[in-house]
Amino acid sequence: MTRNHKSVASWSGPTHLFNMGRLLVLLPWLMAGLLLSTSTFSAPAELRDGTALAQRAYDRADGRDVSTRAVMILTEKGHSPRLRNLFTYAMDRGKGERWSLTRFTKPADIAGTGLLTKDYPGGDSDQKLYLPALDKVRRIVSSRKGGRFVGSDLYYEDLQDREVDMDHHRLAGKGKAGGQMCDILVSTPVDPGNSVYSKRISWIHPKTLIPLRVDYYKKGQKKPIKRLTVRKLKKIQGYWTVLDSTMHDLKTGHKTRITTKAIKYDQGVPATLFTDQALADDSREKRFRP
Repeated sequence: MTRNHKSVASWSGPTHLFNMGRLLVLLPWLMAGLLLSTSTFSAPAELRDGTALAQRAYDRADGRDVSTRAVMILTEKGHSPRLRNLFTYAMDRGKGERWSLTRFTKPADIAGTGLLTKDYPGGDSDQKLYLPALDKVRRIVSSRKGGRFVGSDLYYEDLQDREVDMDHHRLAGKGKAGGQMCDILVSTPVDPGNSVYSKRISWIHPKTLIPLRVDYYKKGQKKPIKRLTVRKLKKIQGYWTVLDSTMHDLKTGHKTRITTKAIKYDQGVPATLFTDQALADDSREKRFRP
């Protein structure tokens, strides 16, 4: 694989790290387009500025398509770490539409398992899971948005796009994450029923517009239930890229770390890779693996 590292910025953050998305794909809630309503401009300054920051982060350049090879490491106190090898593919279709495919290749008990996610304008998402043992493609129903993806600390919702206008945003000052000064953004759902989270607080790095830390809250809880932290970033082919991150379940202590081993942007991944047929047949994607 050919990489073009135009510039590099890396740092070591706290011991506990993260996400996917743009987490595997890094950062689902920051991925798509929206037109700000005119009511935004009559809002208090901290809300106007918060929405503007959320929009800039959402519009951050991350390529027409991207393919990655990564390792997922699951750790739990008293147990040996569990490693999973995977590939991810994503395509930006424009106007708030984004498709992604995640495929596990190791260990044997999960090899071939795939998740296809199609995010559409307006907040609609369609997710399908392929289980090779059953040789079946199953749709993920909306009631499972808070379910854990293949036993990790990532919810199915974490792998979906979240448009800017689906949340209220306000700036809450500045603070450090991973030793870097960041803008702190508080986001709460406009419709509490369309998210498993009641609030997200993000520490957004002003240069890269990537959250270096995100705290996730559930309704009725004063403390965050999960925390995503980013340890390492690099600029690859002109795009800032998360290479090392961790999602930490703050209640159980369970952690899901994702390290990116190889990545390719803008290689012309076809739309045919994001179909039910391709989800059930990993041979179609192999030539696009980095």
